[in-house]
Amino acid sequence: MSEHSAPSPPARILVVDDDPTVAEVVTGYLGRSGYAVEHAADGPDALLRAGERRPDLVVLDLMLPGLDGLEVCRRLRETGPVPVIMLTARGDEEDRITGLEVGADDYVTKPFSPRELVLRVESVLRRSRGAGPTAVRTVLRDADLTVDPVTRRATRSGRELALTLREFDLLAYFLERPGAAHTREELMKRVWGWDFGDLSTVTVHVRRLRAKIEDDPARPRLIQTVWGVGYRFEPRKDGGAA
Repeated sequence: MSEHSAPSPPARILVVDDDPTVAEVVTGYLGRSGYAVEHAADGPDALLRAGERRPDLVVLDLMLPGLDGLEVCRRLRETGPVPVIMLTARGDEEDRITGLEVGADDYVTKPFSPRELVLRVESVLRRSRGAGPTAVRTVLRDADLTVDPVTRRATRSGRELALTLREFDLLAYFLERPGAAHTREELMKRVWGWDFGDLSTVTVHVRRLRAKIEDDPARPRLIQTVWGVGYRFEPRKDGGAA
């Protein structure tokens, strides 16, 4: 065995944007940051490239000709987990929320700082490689829920849950702190790593997570709303850490 291990290959990032200027700036900054960058100018080309060789992360413009970013995101998520950062116009809050609901892990609003985008990419990739905000290294359990922060696998009644990166981190954060009430600002800072931002991001992810772990998402038993505060994970008596 060699004394020195081989260096890890650079993360592969697919940038999907039909604006040549934006695409050139984004691919340039990401390339200079050490990533292997590929560009697609429309949705069908993006899906084709992702199908041929799955990227480690996709930077996806919302407004694309023919097949828009929301549909591209949906189809990417159908084929398996892949981190997605969506580029949106500043005033399109409804579109940003819809993007999060179809599975985007993060978003950046235009006009944006290329350096901010690079930082967001770094943050999402760290989480996708098992370096999320959770410090607990034991398997977390609550009744039929099991979350392994090391392998980043979550199951319910033995069946693996299809969680996005942020959904996984949010569930792990709740399980680590059963019974505690959390503000949306706290969740944004601790789970997303943002000191400020659109708090509806947290609301959307809680709603998505409830749909995947609650028996009746309309009457949540596990993730409860604490009016005037935020949310609380209510453990069941047979839950706990392994």
